[in-house]
Amino acid sequence: MIELAYIVRPLVGAVIGYITNDIAIRMLFRPRTAKYIFEHKVPFTPGLIPKEKSRIATSVGNAISKNLMNRDVLEKTLLADEMIDKIKNGINDFVNTQKSNNEPVEQFLSHYLSAEDVKYMSESVSNDLSAQIHSALSSAQLGTKIANIAVAHVLAKVKGGVFGMFGADQFIAMIATPVENLLAKNINEMLSNHSQEMVGTLIDDQIKNFMEVPMKNLFLGREKQIEKVELTILSLYKTLVTEQLPRILDTLNISKIIESRINDMDVKESEKLILEVMNRELKAIVWLGALLGFLMGCINLLF
Repeated sequence: MIELAYIVRPLVGAVIGYITNDIAIRMLFRPRTAKYIFEHKVPFTPGLIPKEKSRIATSVGNAISKNLMNRDVLEKTLLADEMIDKIKNGINDFVNTQKSNNEPVEQFLSHYLSAEDVKYMSESVSNDLSAQIHSALSSAQLGTKIANIAVAHVLAKVKGGVFGMFGADQFIAMIATPVENLLAKNINEMLSNHSQEMVGTLIDDQIKNFMEVPMKNLFLGREKQIEKVELTILSLYKTLVTEQLPRILDTLNISKIIESRINDMDVKESEKLILEVMNRELKAIVWLGALLGFLMGCINLLF
């Protein structure tokens, strides 16, 4: 009978340890709602996580934003040599692929943009350039400059030609100013009224021709330009990380996003998520309880 006690007590301790730890872990999630007996709330209901869900969400959000997703950690990660090398390799892979790409620019863009977006982009570029050039031509009084050059050229030709010998150059010089003013006025009016249309047609033709250029033509033989573009991209990336990252983090407010996401999660969903992440560890705790119960049962035999 005494020998049986040596076996039973440690086994009972192990079973008790296993069951108590298993119940304790289940009580983290269960019951999911408060239970009542004759309008009196049953203690330890709901479970710890459903009961403290809001506080846990706030704590987790603050912990992640301050320790895992803060500026120093993200900046160190995003500016690490490994990350910079990945960007360089990505650029090189893209360039090498395009050097053998025979598809026209328009077809290439269609992989990333809809036909409507490509058309809108082309029209926007054409309209913007046309408007800017039209504004520059209208405000620069280009007609006045053209008229001045034209009249000066005519005077020089007449003076040095046959008509100069008969004094025609003096007559032309007398009417040069009003002719120049009239010519300047007409040219300026033409540029003001029609330059955007004329320039727009030229730009449209250039954009259409560009859209038909094979992608490889944009990359072959342009190693120096590509190298400059790569350096520019890396510089912009580093500037974005170092200067804009704090603003981005403030705008995103990671702690609030995480807090809101956890609060929006159903308790059942939260339980499933935690068990998926920590299933092995939680099982280890249960079996640790069995081991401790077994050891306590063994120690109890000594007294």
